[in-house]
Amino acid sequence: MATFEYKGAQFIYDGVPVQILSGALHYFRIVPEYWSDRLQKLKACGFNTVETYVPWNFHEPKPGQFHFEGMADIERFIQTAAGLGLFVIVRPSPYICAEWEFGGLPSWLLAHADIRLRCYDEKFLERVDAYYDVLLPRLRPFLSTNGGPIIAMQIENEYGSFGNDAEYLAYLRQGMVSRGMDVLLFTSDGSTDAMLQAGSVPGVLSTVNFGSGAKEAFAKLREYRADQPLMCMEYWNGWFDHWGEAHHTRDAADVARVFEEMLAEKASVNFYMFHGGTNFGFYNGANCQQKDQYEPTITSYDYDSLLSESGEPTEKFYAVRDTITRHTGISPLTLPGPIGRLAYGQVEMTEQADLLSQADRLSAPVQMTNPEPMEKLGQDYGFIVYRTRISGPRERQELVIQEVRDRALVLLDGQVQGVLERGNSGQTVAFGVPAEGAEICILVENMGRINYGPYLKDPKGITEGVRHGFQFLFNWTIHCLPLDDLSPLQFEAASVQERPAFYRGTLQADEVKDTFLRLDGWTKGVVFINGFNLGRYWNKGPQQTLYVPAPLLRQGGNDIVVFELHGTMNRTVTFVDTPDLGSVTGK
Repeated sequence: MATFEYKGAQFIYDGVPVQILSGALHYFRIVPEYWSDRLQKLKACGFNTVETYVPWNFHEPKPGQFHFEGMADIERFIQTAAGLGLFVIVRPSPYICAEWEFGGLPSWLLAHADIRLRCYDEKFLERVDAYYDVLLPRLRPFLSTNGGPIIAMQIENEYGSFGNDAEYLAYLRQGMVSRGMDVLLFTSDGSTDAMLQAGSVPGVLSTVNFGSGAKEAFAKLREYRADQPLMCMEYWNGWFDHWGEAHHTRDAADVARVFEEMLAEKASVNFYMFHGGTNFGFYNGANCQQKDQYEPTITSYDYDSLLSESGEPTEKFYAVRDTITRHTGISPLTLPGPIGRLAYGQVEMTEQADLLSQADRLSAPVQMTNPEPMEKLGQDYGFIVYRTRISGPRERQELVIQEVRDRALVLLDGQVQGVLERGNSGQTVAFGVPAEGAEICILVENMGRINYGPYLKDPKGITEGVRHGFQFLFNWTIHCLPLDDLSPLQFEAASVQERPAFYRGTLQADEVKDTFLRLDGWTKGVVFINGFNLGRYWNKGPQQTLYVPAPLLRQGGNDIVVFELHGTMNRTVTFVDTPDLGSVTGK
């Protein structure tokens, strides 16, 4: 048993003063086989602590159905860190941001139209309590007060950037305390008056998040908590990317310089991120600071951090390690050996399965008067198809979707008419209808729920209705397509096609190594390897390769399925040994 507390401006662990040098690793963005490798590298860099968020939606994908296996095995992750002698900071607040889908909140919360998020709303807190009743007892044995590595836990995340409900924050704090979380509790916020006033909790450690301006940020924190240690809970040493942007990078020397400023202030620090990892599957988030500026995050969460997406030390790693060595006088540890990469070359996608003609194989159709959003139909992620028949003849009119969340491919009698994207007012689709009538089909992609800001409540699909001209269209057949099981599909020989389709090929691997998948000549879609959802690709970039960790592969044949929305003339994919995250910009 050991206590982690503070006295004045100093953290104390088991009676001994300690400075926290921490790095963020998200177990849910790294395959479990690599947890030890990444944690060993964190310790070899000179850090004494690892920090991780806990995403609620990853652990309770359906109400009352909990998941703590594989990549969700947080207990194994904590045990691995403990085995390396690392402290652990856990941030199990209901909301995490993290550029993660819906900021970690479960999408099924949105099935309740009147629910209020991140405030003292009884429906919301009832679900938080049910989650904490399962999660927190799993963490209790790992608390430092029980002889474990967890020294601190977060109550809420950057709450001052969202709201000012002090009763809500007090409720969360008491919920942790009453469930035996007797370690140091804290909050983290931006270093402004409004954020610190609204996000802090009386009697609880306040920390600040920033990427530069350490002296100014800590000066503001001292105004509110002069009797507490200084800690930057998120030192943003890199940044994330949205689709259509340049890849963000930051000079290693600048990162080390700002770190030196924090050390000069005798502050503790948590690098966000030490190692970013990957937004596998449909778990990427999105930003929307203004209502019509929706920006989904890419699949890679490389973050230009100290370790690359595939776990390789970067120039930033060595600059930070040198700084820690100078500061502590402790020689760095030896890095584990390289994992290794392999360029497997081209794989021909020899088979295909048309999506729309096989939608019944993937899900049972639902008949609804209105084109309802995903959450009302019990769907979390992926795609959704809406079909209706319209009588004719009709003159050419615009098809209006009120409102599309987030990207709709429109077909008339099976022929693609165009794309409508959220926030893109310049896109229109218009058509006439022949005398015999026609079938309208709308395939909508959920490109990631908003994870930060005032528009957090973000249902997916079609949220209001569809009009042809002035007239609303009713009576829809809907297929929910989470794409969590592709085994019912029937494949045939591949051919040229412009409609959404699945393409399948086989990668023969004599040995298994990390690799990167290029999809040159493809437009937009999702890749599955041996049934694992690798994530999204999009030719608008910046990301040009998808990271494929070796544990996802097997010796012999590997099943590769590409779900392509727009068709391709190049039915091959290429496995290379070098990542390509696109052209860069400084941040």
